[in-house]
Amino acid sequence: MGEVWIRTLGNGLVRADRATEISSTRGSLHEDQGYSLKVIVDGKGHVLIDDADLQGSLGDRLEYARHMEDALLLAMDEARENDASVVVSFEPERQRWSAAPVAMLTGRLPDQAGRVPEAVG
Repeated sequence: MGEVWIRTLGNGLVRADRATEISSTRGSLHEDQGYSLKVIVDGKGHVLIDDADLQGSLGDRLEYARHMEDALLLAMDEARENDASVVVSFEPERQRWSAAPVAMLTGRLPDQAGRVPEAVG
C-alpha cells in the first residue's frame, strides 16, 4: 500500500497518516471573512485552503468549511485504497479535492508490471 500525502497551500507536502487534527477557522488568514482549513502534523499547523472570497453568514461559512473537512477525509480514505503513493490536493477553481499518483506528478513511469520504481537516495 502506498503513502498518502496532502499538498499544503504553499505547495509543501505533509503525510496524511501523521495528521492529528483537521481544523477550520471562521475567517481567512488575512481577512475576517471566508474561512481557512489546516491540518496539524507534529504540533504544527499546515494551511490547505485560505479562501477570503467565501461570502455568507458566519454559520454558512463554518458549515461550508465543515463540508470541506469532510470532503478531505473522504479523499484521504479513497487515496489510501490505492497501491501507489498518492498526493491529495485542493483545486480552488473547482472547489474540490483531487488525488494524483506520485508517479504522475514526478514523471516516473511504471515498469512492465505497473509498479513505480522507488526513488533512490
